[in-house]
Amino acid sequence: MGPLILSDVLILSAVLFCVSVAGIFLNRKNLIIILMCIELMLLAVNLNFIAFSHFNADMTGQIFVFFILTVAAAESAIGLAILVVLFRNKNTINVDDISTMKG
Repeated sequence: MGPLILSDVLILSAVLFCVSVAGIFLNRKNLIIILMCIELMLLAVNLNFIAFSHFNADMTGQIFVFFILTVAAAESAIGLAILVVLFRNKNTINVDDISTMKG
């Protein structure tokens, strides 16, 4: 296996980001899959930060990744907690059924 090329990593990151965007737009029913696609978007952005940090020999991008992972973990925990409460009240995780709770 040859040396890692920046364009290869960026293409992989773009593919991951596009898959996550497609997952959000194609599946608007299941809230768990929407949350997983948002996490995949954040991981694609993290991959960009790490790639540029590695190829520029600078640690700044890797430090940003730690902050993004912290925010992503908090977002997952809060999102799943809200999802559990909604499931207990409505007995569904269908996004269309949850949208009836609008004020």
